[in-house]
Amino acid sequence: MMMNGPVGKKKCPVIAIVGRPNVGKSSLFNAIIGRRFAIVHEMSGVTRDRVSAPGRFEGRRFTLVDTGGLGEVKGATRNVDVWDRAIAGQVDAAVENADLLFLVADAQSGVTPLDADVAARLRTSGKKILFVANKCDSDEMKNDAAEFTRLGFKKIYPVSSLHRGGIDALLRDALALLPASDYTGEEEAEKLRIAIVGRPNVGKSSLVNALVGSDRLMTGPVAGTTRDAVDVDFVLDFRGEKRPAVLVDTAGLRKRAKVDTVVELFSVMRARSAIERADLVVLVLEAGADAITAQDRRIAALIEKAGKPCVLAVNKIDLLAGTDNKERMRQLRSALPNLNYAPAEFIGARDKINLDSLVGRIVSVTEELETEITTGVLNRVIGDAFERNAPPVVGNAQLKVYYASVVAMRPPKIRLFVNRVALATDNYAAYLKKQIGNAFGLNGVPVALEFRARPKKVVIRRHADSPKKSRKRR
Repeated sequence: MMMNGPVGKKKCPVIAIVGRPNVGKSSLFNAIIGRRFAIVHEMSGVTRDRVSAPGRFEGRRFTLVDTGGLGEVKGATRNVDVWDRAIAGQVDAAVENADLLFLVADAQSGVTPLDADVAARLRTSGKKILFVANKCDSDEMKNDAAEFTRLGFKKIYPVSSLHRGGIDALLRDALALLPASDYTGEEEAEKLRIAIVGRPNVGKSSLVNALVGSDRLMTGPVAGTTRDAVDVDFVLDFRGEKRPAVLVDTAGLRKRAKVDTVVELFSVMRARSAIERADLVVLVLEAGADAITAQDRRIAALIEKAGKPCVLAVNKIDLLAGTDNKERMRQLRSALPNLNYAPAEFIGARDKINLDSLVGRIVSVTEELETEITTGVLNRVIGDAFERNAPPVVGNAQLKVYYASVVAMRPPKIRLFVNRVALATDNYAAYLKKQIGNAFGLNGVPVALEFRARPKKVVIRRHADSPKKSRKRR
């Protein structure tokens, strides 16, 4: 069921941005892409995992990759060696997969020994390299950028990420070095976006690595390892065909009171945005007695509010040794009642336990998104639901549904024309959602209901200037 190989699509040229910490790599990345995609902050070491996004210039398409800084992360007092080694591993992977490199330095700082070390290291890759002197925000700085020729590069590209100066010339020369490609970008639109969300340290990045079969993302026991929302290509076996997908790993969502840095605030914003943009959400939870926390419930509420299809991945199954499966599921449903529509799998990401079952759930929910709801059948389902369980009396009146129609799909949104909207209680609306979901087999797919009062009278008005029919005299 689970696959992670190529899907036979056309390859898009890849450009990787590399350099020492705090030279403005993420700022350059955002300037080229044309939007704030990567998190930018003056603190070194903000970018850890490699972040990629599609770019386009003068009709040519390419993939741009942002990487962490090569070198010591200044200001870090704990796990410095761990971060340096992990970031370097991510950069090495980006360099290996790239067709061309942008080596970025800070023109305002001038040439540093670390710039020379990074340049020497990248030359061993054998990849084409364009040297970019960033932060050239004035003509004087552009002239000073010539000093970087000391590092052995004949041409220096002075750019200002802040003002987007010099970027067109950089891209024009970069794409001239790359072979022509017939890549159209249509493949990107076809990809199923699967957001992996949860609170910190529940194993989101470990799950993504296990699914793709490589250490694509940095993992560790320290909360906050992941900061940007990172897209990782994936392939699903969907109805006998290979379907391209994207796993979006996100930062752990913490309570606002515990978000204590600007970088972490941006990370949380990225995670919430990933939920909004996703076709399907995998909520990663931690197994164990009473392991569902208030923060898990807040994240579940975000998913429900966004109306997203969902699969629950309860990680660290080893913590549940000796617990009955039925009891596990009962506790889970009791803790997260608003996601009762979401199927659940108990997994072990570290040891790759039940991952095929989890992917099977994802495929099943994806198939349910293709379900067609016809108006005639829908109205019969609602009529049967009313006969089985009549709505409660509110005051001295009772809810009546005159007609139902489907106004949107993926996921479905249904409009109900009723006698009075105020008579539609939350409990009865939940009952109708469950009946509709069961009738159409929408396991993992939420149903949204919109109640609308039907006009009491239909008034036909004739325009004053409309022609009147004349009678023939006999």
